[in-house]
Amino acid sequence: MKDIIGYEWRLREQMAAAGLFSTTKLLPLLEERGIHLSASQVYRLVAERPERLNLHVLVALMDILGCTADDLISKVPLGRSDQRTGTDESERAESASAVIRARGLRPHRAQISDQ
Repeated sequence: MKDIIGYEWRLREQMAAAGLFSTTKLLPLLEERGIHLSASQVYRLVAERPERLNLHVLVALMDILGCTADDLISKVPLGRSDQRTGTDESERAESASAVIRARGLRPHRAQISDQ
């Protein structure tokens, strides 16, 4: 029996910690670093756990967010090869939301000015 490992993708948490609460804010920051992705690709990168990731994209994300690969990706033990855990995608998504709430991270209120 071998241990099975997985990973947790923590991009949304790191974005919130950096004050980025919208995937559309990430798009021009990636463009500045030579990463050309569509809005839907950036949304999927943030909202879903990627199975494959270009290292140029990973390095650009680390630069934008001022974090390390360890901050974005964490190893998660899934148990033994003969058993599975009851963890599903919704529990992983809730954990990111729980961290954001626990840290008290909130978007900044928009200011409307007369110009």
